[in-house]
Amino acid sequence: MTEASGPGGPPSPQAGRPAPRVRLVDVAREAGLSKTTVSAALNDTGRLSPEVRERARETARRMGYRPNATARHLRAGRARLIGYVVGELADAPWTFLESPYFARLTGATAASALGRGYAMVLLPAGSLQSEWAALPLDAVVVADPVADDRIVEDLVAARIPVFSDRSVEGLPEAHWVDVDATAAVHRTLDHFAAQGARRPALVVPDSTTRFHREVFAAHHDWCAAHGLPELSVRAAEPGNGPVVRAVETALTAGPERPDALFVVAEASPPLLLEAARRHGYDVPGDLLLACVSEDETALHTQPPVTTLSLRPDAVAEAGIELLVAVLEHGQRETGGVLVPVRLDVRASSVRNPGTSGAAARSQSPNTSAPPT
Repeated sequence: MTEASGPGGPPSPQAGRPAPRVRLVDVAREAGLSKTTVSAALNDTGRLSPEVRERARETARRMGYRPNATARHLRAGRARLIGYVVGELADAPWTFLESPYFARLTGATAASALGRGYAMVLLPAGSLQSEWAALPLDAVVVADPVADDRIVEDLVAARIPVFSDRSVEGLPEAHWVDVDATAAVHRTLDHFAAQGARRPALVVPDSTTRFHREVFAAHHDWCAAHGLPELSVRAAEPGNGPVVRAVETALTAGPERPDALFVVAEASPPLLLEAARRHGYDVPGDLLLACVSEDETALHTQPPVTTLSLRPDAVAEAGIELLVAVLEHGQRETGGVLVPVRLDVRASSVRNPGTSGAAARSQSPNTSAPPT
């Protein structure tokens, strides 16, 4: 036997059965309003008084009313689902959530999408077409794809709009958000040079993403243009352990010690400082240190560590704005957006205090870095 509902609530379910779905007409009856009035209040349409609109919304919230999303999406011709995959870490599908950059990028993309009425579906890196082909995805965000990424090729073939970095430029149904990695690297190295560095070393991932390939090439070109030795080490794998080992190699490999270190492979700033000290370096006295990082511990080390922020929140916002322009406003031409990055100059890379303020001002607002 079904129990009667309490005052102002939906009918109670029979034991072991799911509660019946609250309908719009149930909300209208409870609020003492017409079904048309409640619909207008919930959809923010019509000419209703604030009191009536609030009564309808509060009643719907209290009763647990949810609109029929399936019917609404069928009418709109979209499921309002966005796939999301990190291409760089295909060998370890979910480890990107351990990265401060990718964790923030993922969270910001999900929040920005939800604010525009889209839900994000996480797909493991290296996904096969058979794993996502049956999902009603309106588009897919591929963050940092590796060279010749299979999922990008499969999505393009399936005519699903792809949102990625500039490596997809020119492909049909592909749109990009990216940064000027070359300018960002040159600006960081120029900052080192202004502080007197003459042997800057680079630690970069052993990765085929567009961003990391451009970083490596930019370091090579900058050193050649300045007549300085090209010192670089690749971290074989992502993660604190492999990156710290690559840093130690950079600090000890040559006959002459580097006097500046730019760590692009993501690692904990306190661990980078500790590695330098373990090998006899004073930072910044012997070694200027900067790293690409979104890790807030960089602010609280001694000395605080200079970071190049890739601004994942801004990248996510720009990517979702572009996605909405394509899906909802019919933007036909493929194209992209460059998002500026930010170089936060702190004590770890300042040897000449008189130039630190000018360096920070000149490099903070108009720098640029990587993508979704």
